[in-house]
Amino acid sequence: MKEYTVTPNKDATTWFLKVENVAPFEEFDKQSSAIEAGMKIAETNQPSRLIIFDEQNQKQEIKTF
Repeated sequence: MKEYTVTPNKDATTWFLKVENVAPFEEFDKQSSAIEAGMKIAETNQPSRLIIFDEQNQKQEIKTF
């Protein structure tokens, strides 16, 4: 199962979409944009999981596709 994560940078000014929690795959200005892109890529590559982190880098939500 592939795992994708949406995480903030250290200042929570940009958001990263990462594949397998390695290097950033894409960078976004808004968390909502990163989540939307993450959901699309996770749905395309099923079975997969999208883990969303908040501004304090705490797990906020996990979505399974």
